[in-house]
Amino acid sequence: MDGERRTVFITGASRGIGHATATYFVRRGWRAITCSREPVPPQCPRNERHAHITIDLADTERLPEAVARLEALLDGQPLHALVNNAGYSPKHPDGSRIGCLDGEMTLWERVFRINFFAPVYFSRACAPLLAKSRGAIVNITSIAGHRVHPFAGSAYSTSKAALTALTRELAADLAHLGIRVNAVCPGEINTAILSPGTEALVERIPLRRLGSPEEVASVIFYLCGEEASYITGAEIPVNGGQDVY
Repeated sequence: MDGERRTVFITGASRGIGHATATYFVRRGWRAITCSREPVPPQCPRNERHAHITIDLADTERLPEAVARLEALLDGQPLHALVNNAGYSPKHPDGSRIGCLDGEMTLWERVFRINFFAPVYFSRACAPLLAKSRGAIVNITSIAGHRVHPFAGSAYSTSKAALTALTRELAADLAHLGIRVNAVCPGEINTAILSPGTEALVERIPLRRLGSPEEVASVIFYLCGEEASYITGAEIPVNGGQDVY
C-alpha cells in the first residue's frame, strides 16, 4: 500500500456483507468509514481505523448530511473507494416474496431510495474525492437482478437490475476522471437476509453450498485495489456457479 493508509466508505455495513467487507478492509490496513441506519455493532468498535455514520438512506433529504460527515471524518485525507452495499428486500409478513401486483407503491419507493438512488447520490457526491485518488466504486448488485428469484421480491430485483445498468453508465462517465466502477453480484450468501427455504436452492448451485460474506468481501477488496487497475464496467458474479444452468 506504498505507506499510505487508504480509506473506503461502505454503506449498509452494520451486518452481513457490509460488515464483513468493513472488517476485511480494516484487517488489511485500510480505514473503513461505514454508514447504516443502525449503530455500529459492538464487535466492530470505533477507533482510528473505523468510523461510523448512523443514517437511514431511505431519507434522501439526509444524504447530504451523510456526505458532510464523511468529509469531516476524512479531514482533508483522500478517499480511495466507495462501496454501495446497502440493500432493502421487503417480504410479506409470512416471509413470501412481494410481486409486481402487490405491495404498496410507497414500499417500492423505499426500496429504490435505498438500493438505487442512494448509490446514485453517493457516486456523484464522492466522484470529486475519488478523482483525486484515482479510486474505485463497487456496487453490490444481486443474482435476482438477472432472473426471477423465488424469494427476492419484484421491487428488490428491479432495483438491482437498475444498479447493474448504473454501474455501466458510471464506468463510462467517470473513466476520464480515473475512477473505475464495477459491480459484485452475489448469489445465495449466508446472511440474515436469507429467506426460509433457501437451503433448497443449494441443490441448484454447482459448488453445493452457500457463499460466505467474506468470500464476497474478498472480491470487493480486489476490485478496489491496484491489481484491478484495468477493470471497469464489469459485474463479477460470486454465486458458486449458480448461473451456469
